Amino acid sequence: MSYLGVGVSPGNVPVYHGTLMKVVDRRIRLVELVLRCVICGLGVLAAVLVGTDTQVREIFSIQKKAKFTDMKALVFLVVANGIAAAYSLVQGVRCTVAMLKGSVLFNKPLAWAIFSGDQMMAYLTVAAVAAAAQSAVFAKLGQPELQWLKICNMYGKFCNQVGEGIASALLVSISMVVLSCISAFSLFRLYGGSKAKNGARW
Repeated sequence: MSYLGVGVSPGNVPVYHGTLMKVVDRRIRLVELVLRCVICGLGVLAAVLVGTDTQVREIFSIQKKAKFTDMKALVFLVVANGIAAAYSLVQGVRCTVAMLKGSVLFNKPLAWAIFSGDQMMAYLTVAAVAAAAQSAVFAKLGQPELQWLKICNMYGKFCNQVGEGIASALLVSISMVVLSCISAFSLFRLYGGSKAKNGARW
């Protein structure tokens, strides 16, 4: 029996098993939709937490304002999570429409496009979290060898909110990695089904 739902009986009469394929595809799409909703929500949350974070301190009668644009890694984090949220919203709509129609993904070019997009988003979000986390460590612990101060000792509220944003972004990146694995499975099962069908002809 082919994984794509097409088998060959001993009498060489095509036998269709589309029902099982639709059940599997529907479950995969449900998990995918949930993950995309999580990514969209947490991506927006991370971008808002970091993007709106400011704190003003008076040092020697001079007011110093800390904002996310002072650290390029945080700017990268905000942009990356905004892009991931928008991308997941579009893909979430696609999943919803496909589930309502009850269609099964057999289009290889579309599967490749989804796989490629998910891979790029996974790399983007992981890189953004890694860069922001490194900058956060320097801000929290400083770097005595380079005479870098512990910025979080002066801007505690700012650092706490940035930490919450990075935590949300971390969940986004993890969800994006899981989602890229699901899209990889959805893509390569099409080729597995083709091999099974070709083998059945012999």
